[in-house]
Amino acid sequence: MGGNNGTSVEEFILLGFSHFPHLRLLLICVFSCLYICTLLWNSLIILLIIKDSQLHTPMYFFLANLSFLDIISPSITMPKMITDLVSKKGVLPYSACIAQLYLTLTSFATESNVLSAMAFDRYVAICKPLQYTKIMSHKMCCKLACGSWLLASVVCLMLSLLTNSLDFCCPNQINHFFCDLLPLLYLACSDITLTLILVYASDIIIGICNCVVIFSSYISIAIAIKKIKSHEGRKKAFLTCISHIVVVSMYYGTTIVIYLHEIKSYAESKNRAAALIYTTVTPLLNPLIYSLRNNDVKNALKKFFFKSYLK
Repeated sequence: MGGNNGTSVEEFILLGFSHFPHLRLLLICVFSCLYICTLLWNSLIILLIIKDSQLHTPMYFFLANLSFLDIISPSITMPKMITDLVSKKGVLPYSACIAQLYLTLTSFATESNVLSAMAFDRYVAICKPLQYTKIMSHKMCCKLACGSWLLASVVCLMLSLLTNSLDFCCPNQINHFFCDLLPLLYLACSDITLTLILVYASDIIIGICNCVVIFSSYISIAIAIKKIKSHEGRKKAFLTCISHIVVVSMYYGTTIVIYLHEIKSYAESKNRAAALIYTTVTPLLNPLIYSLRNNDVKNALKKFFFKSYLK
């Protein structure tokens, strides 16, 4: 038995990329390189923010949180995905599947909260510059970060426990490369109504509320930028937001594709590409977007490597 929920399934089979056997070696190399680069680049961003005093600001505090999430998120799915490609097997015990589900949902939801906190930070910086230091104090930043993690953890724990309480009958093959919520619900042979209600409620609590915060923040920012008289002032204000806007667009773009489809669409694995982009590509692109578009990060990189070279 898998857990205490009366399910007859003891393990799941992740089909992953078994339908592309001729690309197996290529996929192993590509995913391994992506994973290593993701770990290195995000770790470097966190190290720079810790070491460089010029980056000890609220914006970079939240960027460090985002980079930490971009280390955790692919680490939940990619090692298993790569080992499955190597072994040509995708066996995952029931309890490990539920654990992976919880960790994946939590990292995904926390990122939404952190992006919302970053939008609020940009709003205060541009719309209330004289009060910025007072409002975005270290204590406030810690509260926003802890709240982001705590809210996501609690909501996703409830979702995972409800999923764990469902009955799963054969077949036990998940048409995905990790234990995601909707593919699991597709396999359930008991009533999933309560779980779906919580899914929609969590979408409202985390997804829609964060969208409202981000959207309203940028409306206020746009109005404030429009009032700036000098062209250089408007450009400088806009450039402080562009990286965040790009990251938010990528996050919600993949979210819409992954989670706003019908559950039955997972039978044909129509949304696997979007999930692949979110779990493998986005965590690598996020730090690149911030470092390539941000002079403070580029200067910190130069100082870091220059000092390392001198040593």
